[in-house]
Amino acid sequence: MSDFDQRLQLDQIRDGDRLDLSAGEAECASIAERLGLLSLDRLEAHAVLGRDGQRIRATGRIKAALEQACVATGEPVPAHVDEAFEILFLPEPGAGRPDEEIELGANDLDAMFHDGSAIELGSAIVDSLALALDPYPRSAGADAALKEAGVLSEEEAGPFAALAALKEKLGGNGP
Repeated sequence: MSDFDQRLQLDQIRDGDRLDLSAGEAECASIAERLGLLSLDRLEAHAVLGRDGQRIRATGRIKAALEQACVATGEPVPAHVDEAFEILFLPEPGAGRPDEEIELGANDLDAMFHDGSAIELGSAIVDSLALALDPYPRSAGADAALKEAGVLSEEEAGPFAALAALKEKLGGNGP
């Protein structure tokens, strides 16, 4: 079992615990498939856990080397991720308390729920990696491929380009 597969038992988590996680080759392949990556050569995370009763806060850094497919050509686009993360693990709402509401503040946007016995830190880190990825990776040949396919650039399709085309169509050079 590798670091990213393990569940961290709540009763064994101490405030200030430090963890170094590293995905093995098979795990990198599995994570790459899950995230739709061409490859994931390296995934590491360093985390410090803070505990306040049933609330666990993990802060740290994710580092990854990967390749995504260009949105225009499908060609590999190398990427490196080096991102800080902060994840708050809270008890699942309604576990024995059907009317309890949990309000999350602006600082709790990366909140995940746990079952009261363990947290899935590795899975949460992979989710954080997914959020750090470029949603529209583009290779060096992307612009040429898009132009060849008839896709207009932002400049060509923007509102000022439309006004310039209208002005040209009306034959006006201005006042």
